[in-house]
Amino acid sequence: MVLLITVAHPIHSFVPFTCRETMHPPPVLSDIERARLSAPPAEAWTLPPSAYTDPAVFAWERDVVFGTEWVCVGRAEQLANPGDHLAADVIDQPVLVTRSADGRLHALSNVCLHRAMPLVDGPGSSRRIVCPYHLWSYDLDGSLHAAPMMGDDFDRSGCQLPEFAVEVWEGFVLVSMSPTPVPLAPRLARLTDRVANYRLADMVVVDTIEFDSPWNWKLLVENFMEAYHHIGPHRDTFQQNHPAASASVIDNRGEPFALLEMPGTDSVDVSDGLPFLSGLPRDQRSDMLAFCVFPSTLVATTGTLAVWYQLEPSAHDRMRLRIHLLLEPDVANDPDVAGALPELIDGVRWIHNEDIPVNKGPWKGLHAPSAGQGRLAPGERALWQFNQFWLAHVDACEHVIDDR
Repeated sequence: MVLLITVAHPIHSFVPFTCRETMHPPPVLSDIERARLSAPPAEAWTLPPSAYTDPAVFAWERDVVFGTEWVCVGRAEQLANPGDHLAADVIDQPVLVTRSADGRLHALSNVCLHRAMPLVDGPGSSRRIVCPYHLWSYDLDGSLHAAPMMGDDFDRSGCQLPEFAVEVWEGFVLVSMSPTPVPLAPRLARLTDRVANYRLADMVVVDTIEFDSPWNWKLLVENFMEAYHHIGPHRDTFQQNHPAASASVIDNRGEPFALLEMPGTDSVDVSDGLPFLSGLPRDQRSDMLAFCVFPSTLVATTGTLAVWYQLEPSAHDRMRLRIHLLLEPDVANDPDVAGALPELIDGVRWIHNEDIPVNKGPWKGLHAPSAGQGRLAPGERALWQFNQFWLAHVDACEHVIDDR
């Protein structure tokens, strides 16, 4: 049985997705937990500990959240030419994004149809995708091109890698596992307007660092989306340039994003030794923005650069994190900037190393028998917005279960 459900949450936009019997049941929330989550921002609480620590909750998120929403897997400039391709994982689904000869992007299963061997690891460019196991080869649209030694009676015409929806927003390539995804860009109109001056679509990835992160993925999303902790682990870094008390979160009007605005202090040089972004008004040069396209696309931008946090959760207690540094092309190609890249990426690493203890610590604390929901602070409105997104998916699933 397949049901297309559109459920209105009282404080969230519609959550349309295809609910299947094979999906895991939604998290069990007590009446108190639900009331605390859905309360207005000034009275709201965090998610309960089980939302992070229970493997069954992650299994549900895999099916319903990551299985229906849009997940960022790459950048358009990484797929600029026919033959370009890249690989990423959306939970347990390996994904291969290609640009075919006709210029179209394809998001395909990165698993060979023969013996389930992953086809590609990382970015590259080629006329065809060749499985390293038995050399089955695929055209860039996912159709099987050749299967060595399979015999004359083997019909390859019906062999096609499963294909997923793909969309490009501000240069970010996002895919959806849903057979009927809701287009993303119209739901991000307010965010698009706010980040327009940063011209994110024109930026290019210049370097990447990777971290193994043995905790629940939502802890990193939450930490990324609030400046309240600047007074703690970032007191000698971000707090000097972007004080927590000055930060604010825009009203997302129930759409699937959160945007944290962090004005800069005029007395501190925030240029990082780089030229300011072309076209960026002078009054925005000292500011920093951080946004999340729910569930897990995290981007921060300053007056000179941007960073993209690529999350690849694999279980309730682990994920791979890749942090990409983005610059404008002219700046990226400047020999002087190239020489300074190690210092820039060290700065990105330094900031994340300041954040690791406040991801690792709550992960331990959430397992304590005494752990419970906590009151959200005024500076954590983006967490409240994320929680409404999460809760709306819970409510939609419960609606389906109740109707069966």
